[in-house]
Amino acid sequence: MNRILKTARLRAGAATALAGVALMQASLHAQEQAPQNEQDTVEAGETIIVTGSRIVRPELDVANPIVAVTAEQIEQTGRTNITDVLLRNPALSASTGSSLAGGADAGFGETGVNLLNLRNLGTDRTLVLVNGKRHVAGIANSAAVDINSIPQDLIDRVDVLTGGASAIYGADGVSGVVNFILKRNFEGLSVRGQSGISSKGDAANRYFSLTAGQNFSEDRGNIAFAYEYNKSDRLSPFKRSFSGDPARYGEILQNQDDLGDDPSVPDRILYRNLTWADSAPDGAVDIDLDGIPDFTGSGLPYDRGIPLIGGNARAVGGSNTPVAGYFGDLQPKTERHVFNMLTSYEFSSAIRFYAEGKYAATQAYSVGQPSFDFFTYLQPDNAYLVDRFGAGAAPDGAYVSRDNFDFGIRGETVKRKTMRFVAGFDGDLGSNLKYDISYIYGQTKVRNRQTANLIGDRYYAALDAVRDPTTGQIVCRSTLEYDGVIDPDNFGGPATTFSPGAGSACRPLNILGNGVASQEALDFVLADNLSRSKITQEVVTGSISGNLDSAFTFPGGGSFGFALGGEYRREKSSDTPDLLIQNGDFRDTAALSPSSGKFNVKEFFAEVNAPILSNMRFAELLSVGGAIRFSDYSTVGKTTTWKVDGIYAPIRDIRFRGSYSQAVRAPNIGELFQPATGTFDFVDDPCDFRRINDGTQYRQANCTTILSGLGLSPAEIAAFSPTTDPQATTSRRGTTGGNPDLTEETAKSWTAGVVLQPRFIPGLTLTFDWYDIKIKDAVNTPTATELAELCVDQPTVDNVFCENIFRDTGTGFVLGDGDDIQRRIGFNVRPQNVAAIRTAGADFSVRYAFTPAGNLGSFAVSLVGGYLDKKTEVPSIGADVDDDILESYNPRWRGTLDLVWKLKGFTANYSFNYFSKTRRYTTEQLAANPDLVDPKYVWYKELKQHDLRLAYDVNDRFQFYAGVNNLTDQTPDIGLLSYPISGVGRFVYAGFKVQTDRLF
Repeated sequence: MNRILKTARLRAGAATALAGVALMQASLHAQEQAPQNEQDTVEAGETIIVTGSRIVRPELDVANPIVAVTAEQIEQTGRTNITDVLLRNPALSASTGSSLAGGADAGFGETGVNLLNLRNLGTDRTLVLVNGKRHVAGIANSAAVDINSIPQDLIDRVDVLTGGASAIYGADGVSGVVNFILKRNFEGLSVRGQSGISSKGDAANRYFSLTAGQNFSEDRGNIAFAYEYNKSDRLSPFKRSFSGDPARYGEILQNQDDLGDDPSVPDRILYRNLTWADSAPDGAVDIDLDGIPDFTGSGLPYDRGIPLIGGNARAVGGSNTPVAGYFGDLQPKTERHVFNMLTSYEFSSAIRFYAEGKYAATQAYSVGQPSFDFFTYLQPDNAYLVDRFGAGAAPDGAYVSRDNFDFGIRGETVKRKTMRFVAGFDGDLGSNLKYDISYIYGQTKVRNRQTANLIGDRYYAALDAVRDPTTGQIVCRSTLEYDGVIDPDNFGGPATTFSPGAGSACRPLNILGNGVASQEALDFVLADNLSRSKITQEVVTGSISGNLDSAFTFPGGGSFGFALGGEYRREKSSDTPDLLIQNGDFRDTAALSPSSGKFNVKEFFAEVNAPILSNMRFAELLSVGGAIRFSDYSTVGKTTTWKVDGIYAPIRDIRFRGSYSQAVRAPNIGELFQPATGTFDFVDDPCDFRRINDGTQYRQANCTTILSGLGLSPAEIAAFSPTTDPQATTSRRGTTGGNPDLTEETAKSWTAGVVLQPRFIPGLTLTFDWYDIKIKDAVNTPTATELAELCVDQPTVDNVFCENIFRDTGTGFVLGDGDDIQRRIGFNVRPQNVAAIRTAGADFSVRYAFTPAGNLGSFAVSLVGGYLDKKTEVPSIGADVDDDILESYNPRWRGTLDLVWKLKGFTANYSFNYFSKTRRYTTEQLAANPDLVDPKYVWYKELKQHDLRLAYDVNDRFQFYAGVNNLTDQTPDIGLLSYPISGVGRFVYAGFKVQTDRLF
């Protein structure tokens, strides 16, 4: 019987980049500082392979917009978590950084995992590459890469590309691609160390990296090794007043002065000093079975405080357990070691061998919330009940509700080991032809240990404690007598993990009081569990690229470039839960079955680039290009992706660019093959009379149809309110699984933009790009609440969603109460190809670098911004459009401003990270119910983060630096732990860096 995270409790355990490259990327790298002088530029005509193409070309000649973050910029943020760095990028601000990787925010087995979410279209729709090649996933049944496994100090730059990625790199990049470019041919030694701590004296972070490389054989070969260590301390919610102090922590809940819904009075207002109604750390005991506690478990009269009707099981004050601090860590404890080796050797211009090897070991630990009891029944002869309140005080038994902090808060330790090996050959074939053939093997192994979980049959056997009439000692009833059923009122099933009867291991458990349970009893009823998963990836790729210069060139000397090749990829995933979980033996965790799946795909791809005109009057460059990719999946069959693009630069100061593409995403292994398995989820019932106007125009009629069909009268339907029934506010038991009938998603996207580099203002670059992405047949896996909403928000109840939500005849409540002895389920959650998604907006940048007269040093200004114009979803065919604009993680405006001043050996950096306010409630809720909330709580506050860093170069080898992030100590909004900003607060750090040009 779980309660949801933000509104309820959950039971289920549910240095420096290469400066030459930098300037050539000026039109693309929206976050990059402009070069300081002419020596920093790349020689005219130099060509390289760029993200989004396999054709060697000048880097400015790429039509798709790329935003890059350089190694220098990464270092200047002071952050040692690369995902936290990339959260500053407007396109990636919905990614899972350190503040969402622990506590109740992390999914089962996902503590410490960092995932990228491009355009807020989902982590599985974001393709992550390393050096332009695929990387093994970090989570079983998923394609999402754990960014923690990528070494930060080995990164040369990170390219973020929107659109057109599938035709070049294959499936999954429907929103685009994030490509981590590692340093190549590194020579010398680089050592960096950093330590930081919050201004409150906690959440400490330690970082150390070492990179060493050496050329050999007259610079034909290179070998480099890198090691990186990072450790961050766990941050408890009780360490911050906004999350752990009941006087400061608040939530927006049903206005108790507006239960009748007066349209002139806000329905929801702010409440503080919140507690869990009728539940206490030492027990809330109801000895007359009227549903209202009479005493605490310690024997004192029970103060209920002020129960909030329709308040998601909250009360104000009283003997109850405070809500503040209940939801788990603000930041997990993480520790990672990453070892890398990179080598290459050029035998001749025709053949070069290259290889990469990586081993990353990460360990993360976080605690969530305690287990709890909700109306757990104690028999009249329960020995501890009699001892506490006296014989006959509870002639019919008693109900106990408590929060089991004294049992130990449930936690999760995840150990993740990632290995990746890349080997290949490339070289020149003559006649302007190059080849590249490579093999990739990647493997991720995960061990997930969860602690302090209650074993169902043991727990209820230990609770059913009586006095042995022979010895007078308190023992488990099942030790004296056992008829094949453990505690029929709470459990109602046979013992499966122990043997009842004489000599049983069962030890009686006392829950009437705080810390009164014996260690022997806790050892009997609690257990850790260990689950394992493994993901493997193999990729073989071969390609040929070149140009037709030997045959012809375009006017102005442009080369017709082409690339073609093939790829074979095979992926496997398996997940094996602990045997106790598989058997459903834990009280608070639904049974999970082992899962496994695999697929392979064979692909052929081709790409062309035709600079039709160049170096001509009114045609500095006129170029068109295209790419196509044919794929044959073992799961969804054949797919085709393609793109066309173009560039027109009438003069070198201005460049127009655009692209149009089709991308696909094949369903991942979990979406296809995960077996039907149990789960718990909270259902905020859309048919509650307080929510009936929060949906589409169809909701009220559909709810009436459903509830009347279950036997409710019109009066009962009008007053239907699961939120006021304690038993209906608990989470529901259901099932979840894959769908082997899924097909691929298809996305159409276009981009159009302009780059300005006016010669009359040296050092100034401006970019503006519009993007529009439409996804059809999108895989939608709703939560239980979303399933219930989708059921009644369609034109009729004859839909796939209503077929998978189950209600009780008579009450109309969703089935699946955790204490239901029949163990009926309330919902089936399955992925379906039913959604359509669209997002559109603009990326823009302004960069200006200049050196004023007067020996004042050099200055660089960089502004990277994003504007979100559309973010909509149609959850099923024929459904109304769900407008997500201005909702969480979908602000209208986002941006980062960086100012850099360099004077001799001194460097000062100021950074401002911003996104505009977002709505606390959905667009549909606010449109349907104008008085939903007090106007001052309609919006979540803006993100306004100020960072400062100072560095001093002692000489060309040694640098010391220090900085502060979140200078103003901004905190999350009311009732939240990590939005719009991390709960860590102000963070100070200091470090050093040592560099040499040669190792020996």
